[in-house]
Amino acid sequence: MSKAKLGMGFLSGLVIGLLGGLIGLGGAEFRLPLLIGIFSFGPLEALILNKAMSLIVVSVALPARAQSVPFDTLAQHWVIIVNLLSGSIIGAWVGAGWATKMRSAKLYRVIAILLVVVAIILMVGHDSHGNNRSLFTGHILLVAGTITGFGVGIFASLLGVAGGEILIPAIVLLYGIDIKIAGSLSLAISLPTMLTAFTRYSRDKSFVVIKQHIGFVFIMAVGSVTGTFMGGKWLGVFPSHILLPVLSVILLTSSYKIWQHKNNTGYKQYCRDHILILSKNKKGEIE
Repeated sequence: MSKAKLGMGFLSGLVIGLLGGLIGLGGAEFRLPLLIGIFSFGPLEALILNKAMSLIVVSVALPARAQSVPFDTLAQHWVIIVNLLSGSIIGAWVGAGWATKMRSAKLYRVIAILLVVVAIILMVGHDSHGNNRSLFTGHILLVAGTITGFGVGIFASLLGVAGGEILIPAIVLLYGIDIKIAGSLSLAISLPTMLTAFTRYSRDKSFVVIKQHIGFVFIMAVGSVTGTFMGGKWLGVFPSHILLPVLSVILLTSSYKIWQHKNNTGYKQYCRDHILILSKNKKGEIE
């Protein structure tokens, strides 16, 4: 990969991390459309690369947040972590398996729909605040947590993200936890969930894309981490009622372009396949 493309990767990661940091997220939901639209990776390859970068960002963010939310505070909520993980790990494995088996055209469509879901969540659920009361109690809460975790695992695998955009409001609403603690809990849950999806993706031949573009992955991840910390410093500076709609529009626009990308790519792939067949037939006739 050229130096210019590596430089673009760092700059893109920086901007994406900055956007995510402004709302307390890692920005992976903004990075995926760029991997597909700007850097021209296929949908599955883009998911795998996005997941690899998300893994790096979360691995750095979790200990960094220990200054504001110590690990012993997280340990006090181990039941929540285990409850959600009981579903998210299974969901991550299932979701990654689905992604590796989908045709590219269908995967583009799924990604586009999920980006719309994220945009809606940003608009209606991102600013949720806990009331120190669980939505359910007893076994019902445990079942709800497992089901929620399963959904988060599938969602995160099919977008190559950590899943904080869903996990944080889910933790706040389900368990009545303060949003600041919920942010750190989501990282603690996301890390093993992403490792599970990553392991499942490693069984597919498309996983070689990481080895082929390891420099790009590292450079863009460094840009994302840098941007996330910069955005985190400015968290709350920009009014949410302005920032969240703008970011939602960006996601909706990206969703539309990926949906269109699916159609264009399908046609281009159809042409390439037929050109390849014709060239092989012609070569056979000459021989």
